[in-house]
Amino acid sequence: MEIRSLKSIRIPMLILIISFVAFQPQAFPKSTKPTPKTSATKKTTSPQAPAAQQTTQGGLRCDAQSAVLMDAYSGQVLYEQNPNTKIPPASFVKVMTLYLAFDALRAGTLKMEDLVTVSEKAWRTQGSKMFIGLGDRVKVEDLLKGIAISSGNDSSIALAEHMAGSEEVFVSKMNEKAQWLGLKDTQFKNSHGMPADGQYTTAMEMAILCRRYMEDHPEALAYHSTTEFTYNKIRQYNRNTLLLRGIGVDGVKTGHVEESGFHLAATAKRDGQRMIAVVMGCDRMKKRATEAQTLLEYGFKNFSTVEAVKKGAPFGPVKVRRGKENKVSLTAAEEGRVTVPKGKESSIVVKPELPPNIVAPVQKGQVLAKVFIENEGKVLREVSLVSPVDIPKSFLPSWPVILGVLLGFVFLVFMGFWWRQRLISKKFRR
Repeated sequence: MEIRSLKSIRIPMLILIISFVAFQPQAFPKSTKPTPKTSATKKTTSPQAPAAQQTTQGGLRCDAQSAVLMDAYSGQVLYEQNPNTKIPPASFVKVMTLYLAFDALRAGTLKMEDLVTVSEKAWRTQGSKMFIGLGDRVKVEDLLKGIAISSGNDSSIALAEHMAGSEEVFVSKMNEKAQWLGLKDTQFKNSHGMPADGQYTTAMEMAILCRRYMEDHPEALAYHSTTEFTYNKIRQYNRNTLLLRGIGVDGVKTGHVEESGFHLAATAKRDGQRMIAVVMGCDRMKKRATEAQTLLEYGFKNFSTVEAVKKGAPFGPVKVRRGKENKVSLTAAEEGRVTVPKGKESSIVVKPELPPNIVAPVQKGQVLAKVFIENEGKVLREVSLVSPVDIPKSFLPSWPVILGVLLGFVFLVFMGFWWRQRLISKKFRR
């Protein structure tokens, strides 16, 4: 009788096993590629030099030892001439000095009203000066003006000593910042730019430095665009003569030493575009302004800057597995601006590459995908897509598991009832 009973339940048991196997792949899905958990914000990763799209065009020739034209918003290089030649930077050095000062102001470790005592070293320094006196107590804000407008070597040393204790320590911080920015062909030996063995930069890296400086501290341009500054009853004028030509120039810095000639890093903004022109090694002061203006005009007249992807723009939604949310729209971590020749604006194509699904938990700001901005089949820029919210892992199993368990339970109840009825019927037949 026991043998017959076992035979009678073979078919129901086979159905139960098939049902369990059928739901197993959904209940325990195959693993997918892990998604990176790197935050897309600038503060968590060291920025590298922009992926410049080098597009030297036409018969343009700059009468300088080295030159670069860059779109400040996209980072694309529109013209280059000996861009990686190492040249003594002269007062270009002061851009990094000011960069660190504005970093400290933002961090709260330096205040505009702080008083700085002028050391003998700062007072005795040669070259261009703000004309601060030995032992004077000078406001930080005045020193910033003395550096940006008057190109004061004395004010550069005074500020460096105040911020780091000594100019030497400050210079080491300047070089650390340069490395963090990805500048491999730049080295500083002082805070002001007077000739020093082993001090150099390139036109390309100066353009990159100016771009990052303006991105991080746009408020600094108010100082660089000021045309004159009076201190101790001495009036001095900004040496960037392009500020007076009404062509949109509002920075950044001039430079000159006998060894390398005349330099100018100029930036201008027009109609939603910003260009950076760097010329190094001109043989005359007037020439650096003329050559920089020629580059700026070339950029504005021949290229368009297009915001192909807005920061925070949504893409998706993407399915979320094992999370408290079942889907999420990813957002662009930054603006996706690109530069194209005028007339080619409509050829820009935005191509997001979204995963079929993501697995919880997901952190806010976690990079989960990319969007590619292309022009005529060439990728000009990649923009990271991130989760706009935290998505915790759900404590409940996924719906296929729940459904499988419920169906299995119902099946077992049915089998129990069926088996009980079968035993009862056999008993009555006896």
